[in-house]
Amino acid sequence: MLVKEIMINDIITVKPDDTVFDACIKYRDKKIGCLLVVENNNCIGIVTERDFIERTICMHKNPEKTKISEIMSSNIKKIHSLEKVETAVDVMKKHRIKKLPVVINDKIVGIITATDISRARPDLTKRFIDSWVKTKWKD
Repeated sequence: MLVKEIMINDIITVKPDDTVFDACIKYRDKKIGCLLVVENNNCIGIVTERDFIERTICMHKNPEKTKISEIMSSNIKKIHSLEKVETAVDVMKKHRIKKLPVVINDKIVGIITATDISRARPDLTKRFIDSWVKTKWKD
């Protein structure tokens, strides 16, 4: 099974100069798990609920003045739409991430998440979760 077969095509994006407040409104209204940060049709970052909490609220930043570029995760990992789902799982495991932007010729075309994979390929879920738990909870 290929990434393009289970990825989410309807991606929601923000710009790096958008405010955190505006992004939170979009996040709430669209009921999504992340926003992709796009500049010149190129995905340059990702913002999740965790970023809103840890990099804005916990840092006492004003969401109406703070720009997305200040809180986004950059240097994100991406995957081509024609890669196998197993490859996406391997990338997610290696980098300990749950969301992976999907590209064709460096243009963002979708996103694949751990949830998408668990729905489409339950057989891969155990492999992903076991690896995630082992790396996340190492002592």
